[in-house]
Amino acid sequence: MNFILSDHTLSPDSTIRSSSLSLIFDMNTLSSTLHSACPPLPRPPSPPLPSPKCHTRLHRVKASIAVEPQTKVALIRIGTRGSPLALAQAHETRDKLMASHPDLAEEGAIQIVIIKTTGDKILTQPLADIGGKGLFTKEIDEALLNSEIDIAVHSMKDVPTYLPDKTILPCNLPREDVRDAFISLSASSLADLPPGSVIGTASLRRKSQILHRYPSLNVQENFRGNVQTRLRKLSDGVVQATLLALAGLKRLSMTENVTSILSIDDMLPAVAQGAIGIACRSDDDKMAEYIASLNHEETRLAVVCERAFLQTLDGSCRTPIAGYACRNEDGNCLFRGLVASPDGTSVLETSRVGPYAVEDMIEMGKDAGKELLSRAGPNFFSS
Repeated sequence: MNFILSDHTLSPDSTIRSSSLSLIFDMNTLSSTLHSACPPLPRPPSPPLPSPKCHTRLHRVKASIAVEPQTKVALIRIGTRGSPLALAQAHETRDKLMASHPDLAEEGAIQIVIIKTTGDKILTQPLADIGGKGLFTKEIDEALLNSEIDIAVHSMKDVPTYLPDKTILPCNLPREDVRDAFISLSASSLADLPPGSVIGTASLRRKSQILHRYPSLNVQENFRGNVQTRLRKLSDGVVQATLLALAGLKRLSMTENVTSILSIDDMLPAVAQGAIGIACRSDDDKMAEYIASLNHEETRLAVVCERAFLQTLDGSCRTPIAGYACRNEDGNCLFRGLVASPDGTSVLETSRVGPYAVEDMIEMGKDAGKELLSRAGPNFFSS
């Protein structure tokens, strides 16, 4: 499978003007290229990973996109970011669609369209300083509304709590492991790092929880880039350790880099961590039917609960917020939520238990958010 990468100007009438520069990218060599560019970090053989306990109307935009060259008109064009992890998630979606719908199993029936977002282009500043998480979805949403793509595949933790008008998100794929992985060449865990050690992360959620438990450690902010880039920085000695979502490492088949896994008690995950969402236009019944057939309802309800919590807090990348909903041993929903100050000196937590049903779970998320807003006070989120 080949991709042709080129710069396009996307106009409201969907006219595409290509520039003179094109780059052919062979997807068949993606996996080997990634691993040769960033080989596994050296370490003794690791034990098997344990299981978790519980787990606008648009104007002209400038975007870099890549599409599969083919003669057959695609039935579905999947829009995605171009990082290795985003592509892995898009291919997972494609494979599930092909397996579920015979008309999509033919070669060329599904096309991958790569869209480079503002968040992918600006790597020198913290996300909070350049607009927050919507930076990883805005251009893809615009392409969807402009009918440049038919469906959009997102990491749900990148999706703002509001959806653009005329779009819906009726599908979440089965959730991966929500926990965070600790990766280091010199220590087996956060507790083993000497005072003054530097940990790299772009996440205020991770930073605040690290400093709350280990105030003697230093956290390098704006430790951004894809998984391979962050591992390379670690190997080069820029930092002594980093934390990455275990879900991403699993989807990339890169768990050999994991030193240890943080429990939910030690590091509450981000809202919707490990979940993939698939969106389409609200008036496209055919696409809605295709993607709704892939929906994993238990995941969708957990994500709805967590996002209700986040929306109540009006959370952004400037606020350390964590939230996780799962089915407990009794079959009910257990929700845990957290807000913190960026320096980790103040951490507020709460939990709820209730029926694993959509209305109940939305109310649980909202109620937990209201409680933490009340306990935190008006200055907590503005400081």
